[in-house]
Amino acid sequence: MPLAKKSIAPTSSGSSLARLSQGFAEVTEAAAVAAYAWIGRGEKERGDGAAVAAMRHAFASLPCSATVVIGEGEKDDAPMLYNGEALGRGGVAVDIAVDPVDGTNYLAKGMAGAVAVLAAAPAGTLFCPGPAFYMDKFIVPSAARDAVDPSAPVAVRLRELARALDKPIAELRIFVLERPRHEQLVHEIKATGASVRMARDGDVLGGLRAMIGEGVDALMGVGGTPEGVIAACAARALGAGMWGALAPQSETEAARLRDDGMLAGQILSVNDLVASDDLVFACTGITGDEMLAGVRCLDGRAWTETLVIQGRGRLSRIQHQRLMGEGT
Repeated sequence: MPLAKKSIAPTSSGSSLARLSQGFAEVTEAAAVAAYAWIGRGEKERGDGAAVAAMRHAFASLPCSATVVIGEGEKDDAPMLYNGEALGRGGVAVDIAVDPVDGTNYLAKGMAGAVAVLAAAPAGTLFCPGPAFYMDKFIVPSAARDAVDPSAPVAVRLRELARALDKPIAELRIFVLERPRHEQLVHEIKATGASVRMARDGDVLGGLRAMIGEGVDALMGVGGTPEGVIAACAARALGAGMWGALAPQSETEAARLRDDGMLAGQILSVNDLVASDDLVFACTGITGDEMLAGVRCLDGRAWTETLVIQGRGRLSRIQHQRLMGEGT
């Protein structure tokens, strides 16, 4: 069912992470507002850097001891938020998976779909991929979670998906990132009669759409591992099906995986990627799309919209205004 546009009050919870959920939302809000000034300027690195700086500043006031288990620093030569970085002012120990701007090309070109996103879970419960930059992902709604074999060929998986969703295979819509490496995958999807919804960036939102069946029925293909771990938190909270397999895109990356004793191609379930129900997923729109409004600024104030998921399906849509520059 498509996600409601109205705000949904969060369910109260006594867990430590649930009490931090508002703070995590403020972190992604701060990143989104900082990135706003760089919309359409063609400088994705500077926009990303502004979001990173705002996110780190916002974390400084949170009562937690957060460790970035997976960030964008090494993979994208980003300015900060690298694996192992410590954040927060002390308190409950949490793992963080973060992407200050998912969709930097959208930000630079002023296109819809850029978001600031993070996921948090108790320390030691998020998958730590080390040098694994890329992951082959397969995400489906909860209705198909136990009905598809993630190891089966594409055609078999789509037949099983169509059966689980009770629709003809010709009505299936599959989200795939637009990359040369996906030419064969796209050919196989279309050969079944299903259609493809391609996007240049943004497979966190693509995965979320697949989980709730808004515009697409599944996500397939290779994208960033940080986005995979973040999406896994949302999938576990929403009861969706998700599987990932490390997919090195160079011999150097493959060699580093082997040196770390990690196996490329081994299928990891959502529970392998996040081993706790005590989790928080927060995502704030930057440039906005039909799912999540982007930042709007007027008279020195910024309005944001943030999707927050806590624990098992406790979902909120938070609309907030703040002074420009607040918290930075």
